[in-house]
Order: sequence, then structure tokens, then C-alpha cells
Amino acid sequence: MNIANVISLFSGIALFLFGMSLMGDGLKRVAGSKLEGFLYKLTNTRLKGILLGTGVTAVIQSSSATSVMVVGFVNSGMMRLGQAISIVLGAILGTSVTGWILCLSELGGGSGWVSLLSTTTLTGIVSILGILIRTLAKRATHRHIGDILLGFSVLMLGMGTMSGAVSPLKEVPQFTALLTGFSNPVLGVLAGAAFTGVLQSASAAVGILQALAMTGSVSFAAALPLIMGIAVGAAFPVLMASAGASVNGKRTALVYLLIDVLGAVILGSVFYLLNGIFRFSFMNMVMNAVSVAALNTAFRLATVVVLAPMTGALEALTRAILRDPEGAEAAGDQGPVLEDRFLEFPALALDQCQEQIHRMADLSRESVLAAVELRRQYRPETLERVIKLEKRIDRYEDALGTYILKATKRELNTQQNQTFTKFLHTITDLERISDHALNIAYVFRDMEEQDVSFSAGALGELDVLCAALVEILNRAMDAFLRSDPAAAEQVDPLEEVIDNLCADMKTRQVERMKSGEYMAQGIAFNDLLTNLERVSDHCANLALATMEADHNAFRTHANPYHRETFHQDRFSQVYEADRRTYTLPAADSAKEAG
Repeated sequence: MNIANVISLFSGIALFLFGMSLMGDGLKRVAGSKLEGFLYKLTNTRLKGILLGTGVTAVIQSSSATSVMVVGFVNSGMMRLGQAISIVLGAILGTSVTGWILCLSELGGGSGWVSLLSTTTLTGIVSILGILIRTLAKRATHRHIGDILLGFSVLMLGMGTMSGAVSPLKEVPQFTALLTGFSNPVLGVLAGAAFTGVLQSASAAVGILQALAMTGSVSFAAALPLIMGIAVGAAFPVLMASAGASVNGKRTALVYLLIDVLGAVILGSVFYLLNGIFRFSFMNMVMNAVSVAALNTAFRLATVVVLAPMTGALEALTRAILRDPEGAEAAGDQGPVLEDRFLEFPALALDQCQEQIHRMADLSRESVLAAVELRRQYRPETLERVIKLEKRIDRYEDALGTYILKATKRELNTQQNQTFTKFLHTITDLERISDHALNIAYVFRDMEEQDVSFSAGALGELDVLCAALVEILNRAMDAFLRSDPAAAEQVDPLEEVIDNLCADMKTRQVERMKSGEYMAQGIAFNDLLTNLERVSDHCANLALATMEADHNAFRTHANPYHRETFHQDRFSQVYEADRRTYTLPAADSAKEAG
């Protein structure tokens, strides 16, 4: 084997890796991230997780990519570790599909129409179709189909180049001796793991083994340890991708390694024990591309069958190895965990953003409820709680806003663009709600420090307004969290009631201030009304976003949605019911009400 063969081998490996990447990316884009979304949404049972992990990996042609996505699910809190284990098991099996695709490289030629079945002809036809579709297609989906065909062609070309490069090795005694050395199980496993760790792809490692098998120099005894080592080495990219993840994210990556190591140890021990007893006659069988693919699939299937009932034990083992760090930052002080790896899959990015926005909405509601409670009894610890919530919500807005802007730079369909636009509007309203909650809390702090208090009459009016505010907050948040447009329609009538309450209360406060005795109370009272009214405005905006989720334009509260979609009679009914529920007490004299 001369220097030209070495260069040809490495060029074949490069073409192989590029073709596999191009084909996998095309498949992912044609699938529209739906398969990846299934991993998140449809893994409530062990069997479903294994089947979905197998199916998704077979499509995207990479167990590492599937497992890295699962690490992201667990790291962001979208999936439990127990669910992730079953998907990883399926991914380990699904990656063996690539080996069967590569078996097409053994298609032979012939005369006449039979020559159309040769690898060279098939690759040529597919490449021509791929470049035509890629060049002429108008729609992005069709262009991605062209990418799939081109990726397959490059993959097969790389396989053919590798096979041609290593073909002279069958005449080299040292090469045969090297492969014979891999018959030692420990040496073979280590060599397979190291080789796969360098390539960062189990499918590529199996493909190279298939190319070597075409020389007729690879025996079953040498292939089995290499296959086991390739499985172990496939965990290295996943472990690297988990750097910086949460402890549960790291546990998910560790599970991948544990499954492959345990599979090699358990199945290898049983196999070699039986071989020592029965002396299997097929140990010296010469392998080819098909038999290597079959062995790879059989080993991975056996691993899944043996370890699938042990998912609970695997989870316990990973938790014992990677314990929760002591002194970790309290969950209440942390911001959202947003996985950049999901940006390649818009559907997953949307799901992740929605989950984090829901948490942000709960925090915003909590901040308002805490702030308005200060009107009856001021507590410094409650103020501190509102301050911490506001800071945490700010972190949510910053992180989500940055993440959404990154996502919108990707290739999105119309609905995904509209949803991301809705999210941008929503996080702004949620952040502003927390700002007004903090302003409300500061008003009560200043009153405490200045020894200013409201009379029973003024407090009675505030009680009515705050009750209405809590109700509109609950209506808007619940409708938003449930994505319920019908429930959202109940928000705008109450918002109009709150506007009228604030107007009436301001008029009463003016009358109270005419005597000049209640100036300090009047300033605080007016600040409270302003911030409470602003909270109700942002609640109305949340309701509008919920009702307009399927529309391109997102209007502000200045152009009420109910005027177009909420029948006026129904609006009037809800408004009148809310008006009767939230009625101010009868106005006292200025002296008493002050």
C-alpha cells in the first residue's frame, strides 16, 4: 500500500463523513423536526421510547445526534432521566441502519439492463437526480430532497474510494496479522473504541470496517470485538456534548456510555464463555459488508433486549455515580435553561421556549400577588421576595429574547415565525407586569418609611380594585397557559371595568386632596392606581396574543380585539357582570375617606 493509497483512503473517509452529514441534514429538514418532536412528546412508556429512538436515529443517521438532543431535553427540564434512557437504547439500535445502506456498495455489475443495478450506475443516477432537484427546485423541501440524494451519492462514492484504497492490503501479510491481533477481545474493543472516538461517528467506523471486510481479510473473530468497541466509542461525542450541562444532562450522556460498556461486558462475557465450551466453527468465517452489518445490528439488538428491563437500575447507577452537587444555587434564583442545540430543530426550540415562558408567566403572577398583599401589612421579606422575582423575570426576558432572535435567523415555516413573534410580544408583557409589581411594592415601602397610611375608606376602594386585578391576572394567565382563546375573551371586559374603577378612584382622591390634609396619601394612591392599571393593560395584551395566535399581526391594547371577534352582546354581558361584582363602596366625606 503506497502513499497514493493512503491519500485515497483518507479522501474516501472525508467523502463518507461529508455524505453522511449531508444526507442526515437533508432528512432532518424534510422531516420538519417532527420526528425529533415525537421524542419529546411521545415517550411516556419504555417501549415507545425505544421504538421512537430507533426510528428517529434511523432517519437522521446518527445515534450521537439523537442522544445529544435527549441530553438537551433532560438538561432543560423538558424530559425526565428515566424517559431518556429508553430513547438512548433505541438510538443505539437505530444507528445500525446505516450499515445496511452501505451494503448497496456490494451490488455487482453485468451486461444489459442488469448493469443498472451496479453501485457505480446507481450512484451516478442518484447524483444526477440530486443535483437537478437541488438546482431547479423552488421549494425548500424539494431542495432538501436533492440534498438527501446528493448526500447518498457522496456517501457511496466515499465507500467505494475507501474500498479501492484498502484493496491492496489483502496482499500484505502485516495487515492480515494486525487484523488477527484484533481477535483478542480486549485489544479489539480498545481499538474499535479509540478509532470511533477519533472519527466521532459509529456509522463511519462500521463503514470503514465494511470496506476492510471487502478485502476478504476480516474474520468473525476480529469483527466482533471491533463492533463492540465501536459501540463504546460512539459515546465519546455525547459525553463531550454534555460539557456544561446540568447534572441530569451529564447523567444522560453517562447512560449512553454505561449501556454500551455493559452491553460489551455482558454479551461479550457470555459469548466467549460459550465459545470456550462449544468452540464455535464460525469464528474464522470471512466477513463481508452484509455480514458486518448483520453482526452490528445483532449485537445492538441484543444489548437493547438485555438492558431494556434494567432502565430503573441504570438510572439509579448514574445517580450514584453523578450525585447532585452540594451547595448548588437554589432553583428559585436560577434563570431559564435554553438549549442552543435545539435551534437546529425549530419545533423543539418552540416547545422549549413555550415551557420557559409558562414558568415566566407563573413568576409574574406570583410577583403581583405578593406586591398587592403589602397594602394590608408591610413585610420587608415580602418586598425582598418581589425584588428577587423581578430580577429573575428579567433574566428570563433577556435569555428568551436572545434565544428567540437566534431561532428566527433559522429556516422557519410561516406558523413557526408567527409563534416566535407571539413569544417576543408575550415576554415583554410578562416582564412589564413584574416591573409594575415591583413599583407597587416600593410604594408600600415608601409609605412605611414615611409613616403614611390609608384610611379605612381608601383601603376599601383598593381592596375592590386589587380583587379585580387578581381576577384579570388569573383569567389572562390561565387562558395563556392553556392556549384558550375563548377564556381569553373574558379578559377585555374586565380590563374596561378596571379602567373605570381607576378613573372613579382618581376623582374621589382629588376630592379628598382638596382639603390639603392628604397630599402624601394622595401621591402614593395615584402611583398605585397607575401601576395597577398598567398591570391590567398587559393582561389584556396577553389575552390578545392568545386570541391572535393564528394571525400574522399582533395588535396592541389600543385596538381591542373584541371589537372584531367578540360579539358585542357577549362583551356587554361579561362587562355588566364584572361591573356589578367589583363596585366601589359608597363615597364618604373627604375628612373620613382621606
